[in-house]
Amino acid sequence: MQIDENPYKAPSARLYDYSDSSFGTFLPEGRLVPAGCGYRWLLRGWEMFRTAPGTWIGIAVAFMAVMLIVGMIPFLNVAANLLIPVFIGGISIGCRAIEEGEGIRFEHLFAGFSRQPGGLLMVGLLYLLTLLVVAVVLGIVATVTGVAALATIAHDSAGNTAVWAIVVSFLVMILVFAPLAMAVWLAPPLLLFHELSAYQAIRTGILVALRNLLPFLVYGLLVLVAAVLASLPLLLGWLVLLPVLYASLYAAYRDLFFADR
Repeated sequence: MQIDENPYKAPSARLYDYSDSSFGTFLPEGRLVPAGCGYRWLLRGWEMFRTAPGTWIGIAVAFMAVMLIVGMIPFLNVAANLLIPVFIGGISIGCRAIEEGEGIRFEHLFAGFSRQPGGLLMVGLLYLLTLLVVAVVLGIVATVTGVAALATIAHDSAGNTAVWAIVVSFLVMILVFAPLAMAVWLAPPLLLFHELSAYQAIRTGILVALRNLLPFLVYGLLVLVAAVLASLPLLLGWLVLLPVLYASLYAAYRDLFFADR
């Protein structure tokens, strides 16, 4: 009798290549989707949340608790940015498990620590470095713009120029940081499921986010409305909204990088 399973063999994580599978055809460069997809991502996030509400809430609470604790520790608060992609990677694995019919489990939150943690940490490092560079550049631009605006106040008693300068600077900041924020969510599943390097995953995430500003704009506006509503009952609505957002960003990855089946 041949024994196929070795009870003393160390467990190993299953590796997948979803480039061309039952999930659809993977598009390495991503694709352009309609603006209405922003709503569809949230709807899909809600559907995934409904598969296991208690587990999702536990994941959201644990995720935020770890981020808050690490963020409050001096000299270690920078590590919070490094850990975010690792946790996002684990959540992505959990979302994939839902699609496969296995269902999400609480331990999926930490799955990124056992599956390509180095690459996920590198995503966080690249994100942090890019964030610092962009912040410095925007700070210089804002300073120059502010000085120029203040210089015109003497000729513009109402200060309209200064107000417009502040508004434009704020909008530019949003347009720059939004794709970066989206990239850090899109990069982990690209790295985990498609063997992209950290640099390739970040670069691809930024380019695809920039190409799909309209659906992300719709998504952002809907999230803003949902955030206001979630904050009304003593912030308790965030216990539902946070996991829905986590799942919806995975839905965005699926929509942006896979052809319609």
